[in-house]
Amino acid sequence: MTSLDKVVKPKTKRSKRFLQKRESKLIENTKNAMLIKGGNTSEIVTQTLKDIIYMYAKPHGTYQSRKNITRPFEDQTSLEFFSKKSDCSLFLFGSHNKKRPNNLIFGRIFDYHVLDMIELGIEKFVSLKDIKNSKCAEGTKPMLIFAGDVFQLNNEYKRLKSIFIDFFRGPNVPRVRLAGLENVLHFTALDGRIYMRSYKVLLKKSGCKTPRIELEEMGPSVDFVLRRTHLASDDLYKTALKQPKALKPKKKKNISSDAFGTTYGRIHMQKQDLSKLQTRKMKGLKKRKGEKAAAEELEGDSPKRSKLE
Repeated sequence: MTSLDKVVKPKTKRSKRFLQKRESKLIENTKNAMLIKGGNTSEIVTQTLKDIIYMYAKPHGTYQSRKNITRPFEDQTSLEFFSKKSDCSLFLFGSHNKKRPNNLIFGRIFDYHVLDMIELGIEKFVSLKDIKNSKCAEGTKPMLIFAGDVFQLNNEYKRLKSIFIDFFRGPNVPRVRLAGLENVLHFTALDGRIYMRSYKVLLKKSGCKTPRIELEEMGPSVDFVLRRTHLASDDLYKTALKQPKALKPKKKKNISSDAFGTTYGRIHMQKQDLSKLQTRKMKGLKKRKGEKAAAEELEGDSPKRSKLE
């Protein structure tokens, strides 16, 4: 048992507030990410980590510039220790060696234990500074686009998509204005590779209320290849996705909604007698003699006989 695993009783108000922030909540805070350099890293790996920090990790990310001699697929204790110390549930580990050059490991942590890890190799990299275009501000919430059937069919790519969403989604916001949608992250899976491209959205004049949209590449641009995976079991993954009962919406009778959020309601009413419905008094709505006679026959009353009979 390490010093972090012991039961700690707060002695000051400051330490009490610190422990309360780490307690489980109904609505969790934005996930923090830690970016770690391995014992040996190349210039490409270092620049990739810095670009990801500049664009997406700030202010919910920490960068550990010191080298950490660890192998996540063989020993995960150091990652779990760092996650508990810095209160991070996401990590990105960069390393470089002869067997696996320019290596990145994307991972998630649940209950301070490693949940998923996916190892990707960098085949081609273009940094932010190499593309001479205007950039987005730090902390911009990006729009994520995933292209490729493999993201829906392959279990490993499904988990990779989920990790990318957790890593790049940014904080939860109640509203988004049109001018704030200025960054697009596009992931394409094709022929065993994942192509990551980042674009800036330009709103041009179109002569109407809806602006004309253009995309301008701003970087970073990375070509990944899938290497090793460490996925959680189905039971553990289901436990990690479990929601508390207080957050689950209560079912309401006769009310349903479709995929687009439109709400439909079902109303139960008694059968109405439209013959007794009061209409507006006008000549066009008055019944004629023939109609009156037909109505009386339907009701069962025999019509009056004429005097000639």
